Amino acid sequence: MFDELPADCTFSFGPFRLLPGRQLLLEGDEVVKLGSRALALLQALVEKPGELVSKDDLIARIWPNTSVAESNLKVQVAALRRALGEGKGSDRYIATANGRGYRFVGHVGRSGAAAGPTRTDDGGDNLIPKRSYPIGREDVIEAILRELPVRRLVSIVGPGGIGKTTVALAVANASVGGYRNGVWVVELAALRDPNLVAGAIAAALGTRTIAEGGAKALASVLRDRDMLIVLDCCEHVIDAAAAIAGDIVRLAPGINVIVTSREPLRAEGEAVQRLGPLDTPPAESPLTAAEAMRYSAVQLFVESAVAAHHGFELTDIHAPVVAEICRRLDGIALAIELAARRTDAIALPELLSLLSDRFELLTQGRRTDLPHHRTLAAAIDWSYDLLPENERVVLRRLSVFEGAFALRSAVAVAHGAGEAPSGIAAVIADLVSKSLVYAENGAQGVQYRLYDSMRAYAREKLAASGEVADLERRYAEHHLTMFRRAEAEWESRPSDVWLSEYGRSIDDVRSALAWAFTTGNDPELGAALTAASVPLWLRLSLVDECRRHVERALDASWDRTHDDGRTEMKLSAALGTASLQTGGPTCRGQEAWETAAEIAERLGDANELIKALWGLCDYRTWRGEHRAALGFARRIRAVATAMGDRAAMVNVGRQFGTALRYLGELAEARRELDATIALYSVPTHGTYAARFQLDPRIAARGTLANLLWLQGCPDRAIALSRQALSDAKAANHALALCNAFAHTAIPIALYVGDWPKAETWLAEFLEHTDRHAMPVWDAVGRSLKGILLIQRSDPEGIVLLRSALDDVAASGLRMRYPAYLGALASGLCHAGRDAEAGAAINEALDWADRNEEFWCKGELLRIKGEISGRCEADAATGDAENLYRSAIEWSRRTGALSFASRAVASLEWLLHKRERDQDANRLAAAASDIAAGDGIDVQVELTPDCAARVPAVLA
Repeated sequence: MFDELPADCTFSFGPFRLLPGRQLLLEGDEVVKLGSRALALLQALVEKPGELVSKDDLIARIWPNTSVAESNLKVQVAALRRALGEGKGSDRYIATANGRGYRFVGHVGRSGAAAGPTRTDDGGDNLIPKRSYPIGREDVIEAILRELPVRRLVSIVGPGGIGKTTVALAVANASVGGYRNGVWVVELAALRDPNLVAGAIAAALGTRTIAEGGAKALASVLRDRDMLIVLDCCEHVIDAAAAIAGDIVRLAPGINVIVTSREPLRAEGEAVQRLGPLDTPPAESPLTAAEAMRYSAVQLFVESAVAAHHGFELTDIHAPVVAEICRRLDGIALAIELAARRTDAIALPELLSLLSDRFELLTQGRRTDLPHHRTLAAAIDWSYDLLPENERVVLRRLSVFEGAFALRSAVAVAHGAGEAPSGIAAVIADLVSKSLVYAENGAQGVQYRLYDSMRAYAREKLAASGEVADLERRYAEHHLTMFRRAEAEWESRPSDVWLSEYGRSIDDVRSALAWAFTTGNDPELGAALTAASVPLWLRLSLVDECRRHVERALDASWDRTHDDGRTEMKLSAALGTASLQTGGPTCRGQEAWETAAEIAERLGDANELIKALWGLCDYRTWRGEHRAALGFARRIRAVATAMGDRAAMVNVGRQFGTALRYLGELAEARRELDATIALYSVPTHGTYAARFQLDPRIAARGTLANLLWLQGCPDRAIALSRQALSDAKAANHALALCNAFAHTAIPIALYVGDWPKAETWLAEFLEHTDRHAMPVWDAVGRSLKGILLIQRSDPEGIVLLRSALDDVAASGLRMRYPAYLGALASGLCHAGRDAEAGAAINEALDWADRNEEFWCKGELLRIKGEISGRCEADAATGDAENLYRSAIEWSRRTGALSFASRAVASLEWLLHKRERDQDANRLAAAASDIAAGDGIDVQVELTPDCAARVPAVLA
């Protein structure tokens, strides 16, 4: 049962160190007087922290080969607890599992030979470490820990104030180290819209859902994770929580979920753990202090009273009074804590008297309420009425905050006319000491919050005070000020630092926006706050939610001229970005960018003008309108040059390179891309992706990789495409990864015939688009998969590609559209469906001519030659030969030597087939001139089976 320890082994917990080899317990540098049996008991417990050690095992350890009564063990436990100071402070180390044994619940460090950490946490978490289990809940916690691996979804159910969250957090802390990707708590109390539940979970876990369908995508995000998720306070969004929790458990086998709610989710596979009141003493007979301390309700009262008043001690005289208080409070943890905290100022008999009077008054007329709810309301009412007026005022004003808030925010919102900010801070400190406001230390300093029950109660008081309208306006105005400051900082501060300071206020922003556009009837303030908070939505990858907020603001009626149009300009730019990323190049997105550019130009704001022009350039690229995109790139460079914006001057080379590549001006595109990569300077805080939509160097490398393949350098193209993909993954930017997969890595793998790699990357890409619910990119991925299947002569490829292209067309996306049509035509041709193939290739060529998409026109002509060559009449007309020669000429003209190579191979094969061997040989001899014409060293392999071995379709 217990292992032999090395002589130098040391256990540490709190201020204590246990040295088993020396039979010594130290508190700091002082020796703690403790008998040998109590020391043996402590050693047995700290060797297995967090684990239940049975009474029989402990007795066998402490009294080997001796038969003793269980009461002897209890005596040693009591002695050990006294030595560790339990009951005199907030630390608690030994938990009792009634009838079974004991558990050490403090965090234990171990040093010495063969020592290692007692807990591991490879995945991180967002927990605040707790060193003790909640009183009276050891059995429940152990039951949940046993249940989780089997049922995977456990709901902790009970009335408000009963301790559901406390138990869930205790289970979470006990589970740290047991999950590869950590233990995470998601607080849902502040949400009012069930549609935001998935986004709240994703934000808490640090994952990304950037489009509609986030709830559907969340389970896919977590599919390969190993973690415990706690969804706290679900009753008000229970349908959404039930659906999401059920999907997670069903689709993500490594995820366990704990839910706290006043009612069960009624989800498939759910295990319900109902939480009852703490044990209270019976009313029949008086109790001594020792007898009263057997009951968990009394234990909690004493612990809370000691925390409020260090001189508190439960005596035999006061034990019946405390027992009666706990009975009056029905064993409800929150009510007991609130009452116990007042022992610092009120004697116990007076406390009971006041409490009894309050309950007599408050329970009348509430017979329809559940008893626990009446008790909790009465306890909070009573505690609130004991506060001086200034503390009542501040408490109810703080209820306007949805989640955690900083002291600066509390002072800004809660102080009234003529009130000193320092006075508000002092009041908040008093409320913290009375446990009416909760304070927690974090990376950004102390944060405050109200417990859910207290917040709901205080809001009722606020509503009755007549202050609501003024306070909610002050609350919204404060967050507008805060996020204007955040907006000014978001491109200059590190992302994690910025987000840790401002990300916690997302629920407050939602609440303030809801007020501004509804009850507050101040759409102008709402529009300004929406514009200022755009960076928050984008940093959290809640792009579709951002789009909805921005659309509401722009659709509302408010004075667009109050700030010279700057708010409208920012909202329009945000709508352009969000629309492109979530729904493709829509008309409204285009109009939004045009509005932003028009206002920026009128205001002379060159920075905002560059952003708007950049958005319009991307929009035109997505539409396949590359000549127009090139025009916007020129405008961006002109504005950037005039204002001396070196970053924009350099990085717009990526836009130039993309447009020129599609237009078939490959040599010029190559020069632009080479310059962009060479002159690129790494931003201090990685802000380029925010300003220029994508990291310019990653995107430039992707386009350059395509160019290198077209110009006949496949090895360099492969290497650069893999670097671009690796960089995109490292950037953790959803759109950058889409771009690297769909426009670089997968197409080049298809170009060179690396089907296994293309298949692997396609699986990753489609999982990525599913995870982030990105329908436009999903259609692109299915198009690429269809092309792969066509190359493998799988007839399903034609069906898949045609269906995907319908979705691509519906979205307005037209990048590489003629190339995709050419791939479809080639597949139809090899399937013997000549008429359909002819229609597809003619549509592709028509699109290429109308939109000047000349980079692939040579390949389209070659494919049309293949289709024409299948017709017997072609032998007389020579259409196929003419098409192949045109393909060679177009490819030479653009510099697409790989396409020229394919066309030469197809023509050589045709000449040999028609027994024109001499012409075929002359063609082979002249083939090297193709490369020489552009001064590019490339080997053109010309054999009859070349066309069969080099993939004949585009990606």
